[in-house]
Order: sequence, then structure tokens, then C-alpha cells
Amino acid sequence: MPNTSGTYSTSDLSRKSGDIIAEALRHPVTITQRNKPRLVLLSVEDYQRLRHRADTRTAGTLETMPDNLLAEVEDAVAAYAEAEESGQP
Repeated sequence: MPNTSGTYSTSDLSRKSGDIIAEALRHPVTITQRNKPRLVLLSVEDYQRLRHRADTRTAGTLETMPDNLLAEVEDAVAAYAEAEESGQP
């Protein structure tokens, strides 16, 4: 009978792999080693859904920023500084 908590040890995985795989097709399953979570077993569909939702933003520097965006940032900073100097919120 599968563990209903969705958490199995690595020794469970070697003994009950079929049950654990069947459960992982329904929802993610945590695999522990020495009572610490080490792996998550999940369906390909769940994995792909997570990958599509992943944050695809990238970081850059002022040197790599496009000129038009840099100008917008500089304008916003200048407007903020002017508001601070005049005591506006």
C-alpha cells in the first residue's frame, strides 16, 4: 500500500518503485535520504508546467542596458531626486 504522505525514503524507492512511480504520476513525491528531503519525483506534464512558469527574466548591467531604457531610468531617477528636493512625496 502506498505511503499517503507522498514522502518515501530511498530504501522505499528500491522496494516499492512501481507504487511510488504510480503515485508520482498523480502528484509530486518527495524522496528522502537519511530523513532529509533529497529529490522530487514528478510527472513529465508537471515538470513541463513548472518549466513554462519559470521566471525567464535575465539580469544585466548599466553597460548592457539598451540606450532607450537607460534614458528612462535616468529620467526616473532625476524626477525622484527633484521630488525629494522639493519635499514632494
